[in-house]
Amino acid sequence: MPDVGLAPPLESWDDGLWDELLAYIEAGFVVPIIGPASYPMEIDGRTLTIDSLVAERLVEKLGLPAAAIGSDPTLNDVVSVYLSSGGRRERLYPTIQSIMNEARLTPPPALAQLAEITDFNLFVTTGFDGLLEAAIDEVRFSGEARTRSIAYVPNNKQDLPSGGDDGRPVVYHLFGKVSPMPYSYAISDEDLLEFLHALQSDRRPENLLGRLESENLLLIGSNFPDWVARMFLRTTKGKRLSDSRPVLEILADNHSVHVPSLVSFLANFSPQTKIFHGETAQFVATLSERWREKHGGPPELGAGGRLPPPPPEEMPADAIFISYAREDLEAVRVLRTALEAAGLSVWFDFDRLGAGDSFDLKIQQNIRRCSLFIPVLSRNTQARTQGFFRREWHYALDRDIEIDPSQPFIIPVAIDDTVDVATLPRRYREINITAASGGKPNDEFIAQLKRIEGSR
Repeated sequence: MPDVGLAPPLESWDDGLWDELLAYIEAGFVVPIIGPASYPMEIDGRTLTIDSLVAERLVEKLGLPAAAIGSDPTLNDVVSVYLSSGGRRERLYPTIQSIMNEARLTPPPALAQLAEITDFNLFVTTGFDGLLEAAIDEVRFSGEARTRSIAYVPNNKQDLPSGGDDGRPVVYHLFGKVSPMPYSYAISDEDLLEFLHALQSDRRPENLLGRLESENLLLIGSNFPDWVARMFLRTTKGKRLSDSRPVLEILADNHSVHVPSLVSFLANFSPQTKIFHGETAQFVATLSERWREKHGGPPELGAGGRLPPPPPEEMPADAIFISYAREDLEAVRVLRTALEAAGLSVWFDFDRLGAGDSFDLKIQQNIRRCSLFIPVLSRNTQARTQGFFRREWHYALDRDIEIDPSQPFIIPVAIDDTVDVATLPRRYREINITAASGGKPNDEFIAQLKRIEGSR
């Protein structure tokens, strides 16, 4: 059915929209949804997406006649021709997995730029490859596999943990992840239709869709066909698109702005959905540049342009324990780097999980063993009335009761200027709070810590 009415002109993309988006990202209320078109790769002197690379090599693996395929086929084109010629669908999935294994792909720059935005901790991908996880591990953890990967499959629902995150970044594969199992990931338009149908059924991942409904969405490189874009937005928002909602969706791809029917539909029925006027690569580069400008460059990049590895799972003896809200991880990294550069031993519960350990008991034990306890105070700790950091504060206060008042133990650090002292535990109000904007301590504070450590 054709769209009715004339679409108003596209809203110009100005600094106001960039500022609004960056403010939401910094507050932790944006979920990026990354499509394969956002990270084309240079392969054998050509620029290819995952889709086009797999399509080309699948034609070779299956021995399909080039004349039946045509030039520049999509993966859906190849799958359609193969199935129409009597091919077995079950053969396709392990064959595609072998193509991915043989290609030995490495994350392209666009994914590294997105991985550097540490305000993103939940990523949704519509691709079946693992390059996004690899990029996050490379940029944030020096290549150590720390990113959690979750893949949705209609007949085996996988959802976000209901108890909240453990501090690790998560990549959620909304349309499945490459494997040899049939129907485990979308390789054709029919598969895509089945995944979208399942997302609206009793097999829907409630925790994930709850996040997508309540947060701002940033769709980068999705290149969805018109019908998929409409259905996808309706599924994630959980209600009529014309209903008022306090969040935005932003489409940043090379496709949507050139589809008049989609532009008209969104302008008339979903004014909260904005379309970026430009190429996907331009959007990612600009987003990365503007985020760096606000945060002083990539967070804590060390030798080789990588983030240093996370703290060890086991706390060293007599280390300084840093307690923080997960939204402040970037500033905590900065603080840790400064203290370690001064020769101080530092630990914080980066993973918030220990394999085979009772996490709560482990944290209690570490607070009993640490030399100093630094609670990081911020707008985030002030805004959150619940959080594991508050339990850590309680354990530290229990130990502080047993320590001679002349011996410092709890040393609060404020990383921004929003802390309301009246909202803090009474003991914290009796202690001088050190200011370390963005996690950057001054020389006097570091010298104070070294004096305290040296006097023990």
